Amino acid sequence: MNWLVIALIIIILFILLIIFSKLTILLNYFHHNDNDELKIQFRIWFGLIRYTINVPLVKIDDNSPSIVVKGSTQMGDSGEKESPTKEGQITKEGLMGKFTNAKEIIHHVSNMNVIVSKFIKRIVIKHFEWHSLVGVGDAAHTGIITGALWTLKGSVVGMLSNFLRLKEMPILSVTPHFQMAILQTHITCIFQFRIGYAILAGLKLIKFWKGGRPNLKMDTALFEGKN
Repeated sequence: MNWLVIALIIIILFILLIIFSKLTILLNYFHHNDNDELKIQFRIWFGLIRYTINVPLVKIDDNSPSIVVKGSTQMGDSGEKESPTKEGQITKEGLMGKFTNAKEIIHHVSNMNVIVSKFIKRIVIKHFEWHSLVGVGDAAHTGIITGALWTLKGSVVGMLSNFLRLKEMPILSVTPHFQMAILQTHITCIFQFRIGYAILAGLKLIKFWKGGRPNLKMDTALFEGKN
């Protein structure tokens, strides 16, 4: 009987630990002309458990109106746990199917925008950095594009500050290059929220679910594998 009580207490403590734990997401995106690299890392318990998604290649397919993507995943820091690199395509049909499914789910959940907005307000941006290097080979046009980029970045930061909580001031820069055509940008973002808030949002979605089973398109995949 004592062992049963101890086991129950341990389970309760573990559930409470999960609920009050913070999930930290690190996003690192780098673009240079036609090359893109994206890395997303999920951490809990001060990095004791981490899961990494690497997308080292994003480009337009020359033979079809789609985006070619290569990527791999990794648990922890050991390279031995990294999954094999996979390649696939993001097609227009896949995107349209996902948008249709999202619209169908929204239709079946009442007060969806309220639930999502309350959860988003719980997200804290701990760090946001965005640097760009731009040039088109012409000084006047480069100056115009530089000003447009500053406007764009100001709008993005304003939108983030309205919906999320910024822990510190974002670090932004736009460097013009007047002698050559170049487009380079680097975004680093770290945001965090308690896992309990995500669980609560999920429970609310279930609670306010209305109607029967949604008519989702299961035959259309966003990411189509290639041999």
